[in-house]
Amino acid sequence: MMRKLIVVFALCLLALPALCQSASKWQTATITEIKPRETAGDNASDHPRYDVSVKVGDTIYVVLYTQPWGELPAKYATGHELLVLVEKNTITYNDMLGRSLQVPIESQRPATESKASK
Repeated sequence: MMRKLIVVFALCLLALPALCQSASKWQTATITEIKPRETAGDNASDHPRYDVSVKVGDTIYVVLYTQPWGELPAKYATGHELLVLVEKNTITYNDMLGRSLQVPIESQRPATESKASK
């Protein structure tokens, strides 16, 4: 009986580090580029959409940002830093009012890739 108790206790100790790790890690991101995305139609009710490139650590993510009505255009945010939570298919950030918003990740690439010279 004592042996079983020791085994159970040892297994609990082994599992403890996994439980203590943070499930989410907010990181600093820098907006590096913003490109307007063409809409399928010229419907006046369509919200402006942008492909926004953000650098997080050693990776550049391109996300699809849909601008809500009444907000300033996203093109003025290049170079700004913000805290983000990178997940499998989305990036979460907080807007100026503190609301958490998610944007889908369209692509990602290493930040060390250099752009072709112009």
